Amino acid sequence: MSDTIPLDGAPPKDLRRTIGASVVGTIAEYYDFFIYGTASALAFNKVFFPEVDPTVGTLAAFSTYAVGFFARPLGGLVWGHIGDRVGRKKALVFTLLLTGLGTFVVGLLPTYDQIGIWAAVILVLVRLVQGFGVGGEQGGAVLLTAEKSPPGKRGFLASFVQLGSPAAYLVPTGLFALLTTQLSEEAFLSWGWRVPFLLSLFVVVIGLFVRLKIDESETFEAAKETEATKPEAKETAPLKVLTRDHKRELFGGLFTKFVEAAVFPFYTVFLVAYGKEHDVDGGMILNAVMIAIACELVAIPLIGRLTDKVGRRPVYLAAALLNLVLVVPAFKAIESGDMAVIVALLIAGLALGHAGTYAPQASYFPELFPARARYSGVSVVWQFGSMIASGPFTVVASALLIAGDGSWTWVAVYVAALILVSVVALFFMPETAPGKRGGVEYADWGPAAVKSRPAATAPSASH
Repeated sequence: MSDTIPLDGAPPKDLRRTIGASVVGTIAEYYDFFIYGTASALAFNKVFFPEVDPTVGTLAAFSTYAVGFFARPLGGLVWGHIGDRVGRKKALVFTLLLTGLGTFVVGLLPTYDQIGIWAAVILVLVRLVQGFGVGGEQGGAVLLTAEKSPPGKRGFLASFVQLGSPAAYLVPTGLFALLTTQLSEEAFLSWGWRVPFLLSLFVVVIGLFVRLKIDESETFEAAKETEATKPEAKETAPLKVLTRDHKRELFGGLFTKFVEAAVFPFYTVFLVAYGKEHDVDGGMILNAVMIAIACELVAIPLIGRLTDKVGRRPVYLAAALLNLVLVVPAFKAIESGDMAVIVALLIAGLALGHAGTYAPQASYFPELFPARARYSGVSVVWQFGSMIASGPFTVVASALLIAGDGSWTWVAVYVAALILVSVVALFFMPETAPGKRGGVEYADWGPAAVKSRPAATAPSASH
């Protein structure tokens, strides 16, 4: 084929810069999102909803956390379209600004004691802006890196972008752990909870500086040149291409997202709140979570490399089944109050279970879709899957806990059901790793592909 690049992919320096920028940018984005989840569990029920029962207040705080997820699909659609038509880099710069500045504003918000219910109203509005920004972030970051990675190492190299999420969780969680142990409850609720939000400004500045230095994807640039000679291709909206020719990949990918989107808030947010309800020290659980997250940082690239060797689906499926097995033991571990037991459970759940589903996504989702609709495809899968499985998770789980008079049975059923959706979907999804397909890409990778599937057998809803 005339539209090929060397087997090594992008030049090493450019690839390293892209990976670094994607990781730092993703840290900035998810730092913003994760501090909100932690603050919801530790402070927002008392700061913004002090006039209601503590359990109901926690439910209300988690509801504002969920609001951001419902804005993410719209952001995914908008930024996906921009990323496919205008450029990956431009979309990622704007998503970073929207999310980061929104988080900084949360740190300045007045409380219920100052302006009443309007404090919660403003909080929800800010969350909507943040969610809209995050909607185009993660999909774009993994896509940009995947497009610059050589096919045989794509799973490994693209997985480095996924380090941004757990790394971003460590920083705010560490800050909150420090603040809750060093400050009195009165001081923490008065001003301490604001500190991580205000510090986000520095994270955003660093992320923006690094992200502005990366080059646009050569695959995108080449696709734009191709469109210039084929006007009919440009006239077809990316989303229309997906819904017309790639239904299986679009909906199947969305369902496979459920397990990862559900278990992360389960392990890192809900179990913290569950422990507090059972008089287990919240600081201890947060410390256990941080140890497990640190282990996940090591596991993610190793699992990404494994997907290059054995395929994306086997790794993804094995991890999904592990998460299913761990649901009931997770509650038992928290109830034990034993630090060693909790750490062991969370390492299994996060460093193996979550990482095993999260690392493959960085290469698997981009490989499902053709170049000219790839940003849109990845964003739709990522954000709609997150909205359904992760957005309402803490709210639904908390409501089920209340309905069950504190029993975790229905929560366990809920988590297991979300995981099973992904397990079933994976049985119907294709393998996309080029190394397991004789070097042939599953979808049209674009003009920069080494090998691509012949047009006559391009993936469609029928196969």
